[in-house]
Order: sequence, then structure tokens, then C-alpha cells
Amino acid sequence: MNLKSIGIASLLIGNLCFGQNKLDVHSIKLPANVSYYDNQYSSLYLSDGALFLMSESRLEDNRPAFVDKISTKELQKSIKDSSYTPQSARLPIIGLSNIRMQIDARNQKYEGLEAMAIHGKEFFFSIETDTPSDSCYLLKGKLENQSIILDSIHFLGLPKPKDSNGKNVYNAGYESLEVKGNQLIAVFEYNYFDKENKLVVVNKDLNPKTLQYESIAKIPFRITDISDTKGGFYAINYFFNGGGGDAVYRIENDAKDYNTVFVDGKWKSYARIVKLINENDSYSYQPIMDLPENYWAYNWEGLAMYKNGFFILNDKYTPKRPYSSTLLFMDIKKAR
Repeated sequence: MNLKSIGIASLLIGNLCFGQNKLDVHSIKLPANVSYYDNQYSSLYLSDGALFLMSESRLEDNRPAFVDKISTKELQKSIKDSSYTPQSARLPIIGLSNIRMQIDARNQKYEGLEAMAIHGKEFFFSIETDTPSDSCYLLKGKLENQSIILDSIHFLGLPKPKDSNGKNVYNAGYESLEVKGNQLIAVFEYNYFDKENKLVVVNKDLNPKTLQYESIAKIPFRITDISDTKGGFYAINYFFNGGGGDAVYRIENDAKDYNTVFVDGKWKSYARIVKLINENDSYSYQPIMDLPENYWAYNWEGLAMYKNGFFILNDKYTPKRPYSSTLLFMDIKKAR
């Protein structure tokens, strides 16, 4: 089988035990139409016995809008046999171009879907806009006849938080969504503001009158997806070593994680799982585990907890070309 095992430190958090155990990394052999790099997946979600993979749906690049679906039964076969290719189904998203036109009419520039959450037949998405645009958007839809039909009337604009100079953070949006009861939680990608950092809470009907904000700790690097757990969320915490606008994610040289990402005079990509812990509607964070170092240079965008482990998915960027979508299952095994 195609897997790599590493030891991990002792830790008990939520419903998962990261004890003196072994982490088995299983690579899922995706169908060719799913592994195609230009799908640019940006979110994962487990619901109703299936894993859903959301494409960024870059309409501006003439890419189709869709969500791919793979049953957990098929994924279990792939976990047991790395040569097995799971069957998948593609769910087209209907009505996104209409919403894009409405956003354009507000002088905001659509740059793709960034996050997804599912409750029954209800689908929720976030739209990212380009850096100069002042708002991102939440939208909802329903699964009907194997298509996701968007509500083109009831979608919600979310103002982007600004830095101390009153400017938008480069290439940042609401990268993470989750459903909690009757509410939708949206987490911004950048949470390293000096004064305050907040996540969004809104009713699932996206009524603007229900919009609230809850404080979240100052967190280094990017939060690119979350997955529900008892007492909060697990999250991907990812650092890309690039310069230019991406340099905004470089942390101060006195920060706790500085020596992890700045090594021998160079910035180094890094990926880990953290837990966002909810205490009285305020969120702290705790590092849980690093991903294996050979997976640090993948641009991880999707996370879904499953049994005693998690699925994790990149958009398309891998350490070397040719680029492709990479889906892993990281399984935590008890040490003997």
C-alpha cells in the first residue's frame, strides 16, 4: 500500500486522540477528471455518507461551476487498496453566473468559490473577490436532481476586515465555512491583525439582521478550511513561502513559530492542523500536529474529519510540476 508512517506527540483533543500513535498517510487515486489540476478545489465537506469536493469554479477563466462527490464506501476501498480508483459524480452548480453579474454590478470582482458547508440538501458557499473589492459573499443553494440550484436573490455581502492602514489584505477571503445548528460560521483566511480578529456567525437563511461577530485569537499564517468537532473546529493552518503580496503572512521574528518558517535565511512553506476552541463565544487556538514535512509545500485548501483521522485536499499546487489535485487520508493508528 502507498502510505507513509510517522510518529506523533501525545495529545488528547476533542474526539481525536493524537497520542503516542502512528499516522498513516494514504494517497487516494482520484479519477482523471477529478485529479485534473484546473479544477482548483478549495473546500472539502463530509455529508450523508459522501465526501464533497468544491471546485473554485473560476468563471472568469471559463471554468465550469461544480462540486464532485465520492461516497465514503468508495473511499474506504481506496484507503485499503491504493491502486483502486473511486467512482465519483459531478454536481453542476446552477445560477452562479447570475450571481457573479450582480456582484460585478456592485463594482466587486468575482474570483471564485472559496468555501462550502452542507446541511441535508442545503449547500452554502463563500465567494472570494479580488483584493481591491471591499466585500466577499455568502450564498446558498439546494440539491435538486443531482444539481445544486443557487438562490440568486438571498445572498449576503461580508465586508472584508482591513489592516491598520485601512487596506484590504492581499488575496484573502472567507476560506472556511461550517454549520452549527441553525447558524453558519465563516472564518476569514487572515487572522493576524494586531487589534482584533473576528469570525462571522449568521443564520442559515443569510438574513443580514442575524449577522454577528465573535472574537478569535491572533493566529499566524492562513486558515484555509475548518471541520466541526466537539468544542470548536479543526483547521488547516498553512504558510506559503512566496513573496510579493503573500509576504503579509510572514510573522515577526520574535513570534513563537518564526524559526519553523524562516530557516537558514529563507522562508519555508509549512502546514499543520490546529484546533479553534470555543469558550463563551470567543475562540482561542491550539496547534495539534504538523503535517509530514514532505507535504508542507502543497497548497492545502480542504479539510474533513473522518473516523480517527481526516481527509485533506490541495487546490492544484504541488511541490513540482505537473500540478494535480491531491487527496490524502491521514489515519491515526494506535501504537502497539
